Amino acid sequence: MKKIAVFCASSPKVPDVYFEAARKVAAALVSAGYGIIYGGGAIGLMGAVADEALKYKGLITGIIPRFMVDVEWEHKDVEDMVHVETMHKRKELMVQGSAGILALPGGTGTLEELFEVMSLKKLGQYPHPIVVLNTNGYYDGLLQMTQKMVDENFMRPIHNQMWSIVNHPEEVIPAFENARPWDENAIRFAGV
Repeated sequence: MKKIAVFCASSPKVPDVYFEAARKVAAALVSAGYGIIYGGGAIGLMGAVADEALKYKGLITGIIPRFMVDVEWEHKDVEDMVHVETMHKRKELMVQGSAGILALPGGTGTLEELFEVMSLKKLGQYPHPIVVLNTNGYYDGLLQMTQKMVDENFMRPIHNQMWSIVNHPEEVIPAFENARPWDENAIRFAGV
């Protein structure tokens, strides 16, 4: 079974529109036969993804650092839970075990995870699809920034095609299934 690593917010205070999209996406992934790897949390969008996957009897793996377990952020109903020592190890295992990355709205942790995987893909180290769910235009500013990187030659135009941007949960599965293989020739020059 292919597993999708889901990066997303842990905050329970974000607007409901993001929770609704997270639940729809989790249900769609399970329905399409994908397993889910996520950060192991019980609240925020992380908790919504896990709860929905469990509701539909999907395969879900949590990977969580021990310090988060100590402060009781761990989702107690996720049976396949891996405890690690560091945030870095968590991200490493999430990426290694995945056949694709899905970024839902999130904060600095989500952005850090997304950009590391984009850097890996740019360098030919992550061949799988990256899909960003731009619920409610959440990532519009980021898309403007990456276009500025291209416009001012900090990044090659092809590197802005490393990901698929979708606006609605029902577009996520087609984005994974229709993703074009990453052209390894595109990464022969990691710079401009």
